[in-house]
Amino acid sequence: MEEELATKIVCWNIAKRHEPWRELVAMDADVALLQEAGQVPPDVADKVDTGDREHWDSHVWNSEWYSGRFKNLSDRWSKVVKLSDRVKVEWFKQVGQISEVAEDEIAVSGIGTIAAARVTPHGGLPFIVVSMYARWIKPHPSTNSRWRVGYSDGSAHRIISDLSAFIGDTDPSTHRILAAGDLNMFYGATHSNRLSLTDRERTVFERMDALGLEFLGPQSPNGRQASPTPQGLPEDTKNVPTYHTAKKKPETAENQLDYVFASRGFHEEVKVRAMNEPEEWGSSDHCRLWIEVGKSV
Repeated sequence: MEEELATKIVCWNIAKRHEPWRELVAMDADVALLQEAGQVPPDVADKVDTGDREHWDSHVWNSEWYSGRFKNLSDRWSKVVKLSDRVKVEWFKQVGQISEVAEDEIAVSGIGTIAAARVTPHGGLPFIVVSMYARWIKPHPSTNSRWRVGYSDGSAHRIISDLSAFIGDTDPSTHRILAAGDLNMFYGATHSNRLSLTDRERTVFERMDALGLEFLGPQSPNGRQASPTPQGLPEDTKNVPTYHTAKKKPETAENQLDYVFASRGFHEEVKVRAMNEPEEWGSSDHCRLWIEVGKSV
């Protein structure tokens, strides 16, 4: 019997840096789900396949409404990247928020928040992958808000609405969807968490669950936990830090911002862990999430 190998996927916010691209091609992975990805450095351009520009760049389908206000819509994007010939990748082109799309399209409502593709392993069943980046949105000027950065749950809900197009039945077992990325929020945060809009963020995870997308963490023991428990999380939290600020480093990282979800039923074929030990963290402020889909036989 021919051995069916697991499909190896890396999810990573690379903060528009070049070095993560070089680390990706050295990992023997099949697919990367990237957030805040800039241009591919020339020295690895022949080792990765980012698909057509239409699958990640909102400039392609947006009008020129931003002319005179912004130099461009964004300089960093969510991308699905093919890293090996062990899989076939069919990217979905982004189009505006129309109600009926073609077979190779996805309607997108946020800028730089999502990229999607169909991945087919050799000898295996295809599944949909979605790279998610819940970018920050500043409150409307009329609010006179003191939220300097803004809120991320608005982008997260746009992402959920967009990926909902791949859900055509109330039975989650009829879907094979893997969605992963940086949601810029804290799973299980308490109301004492000064960095969290706790009730609003909770609705994101609840909505994923309502769509039949199982929360896969990663959670401890599939990653190193912060010690002591960060402020604003319950003592029994299983969160694992996936991000550190400029004032910290992998050893002192506290907060988990990156998560993985998969269709209920399909999720039993998916294994996830955070590569958040200091020696394996990588060259971004986010660590990598290592995802395996399928079972070896």
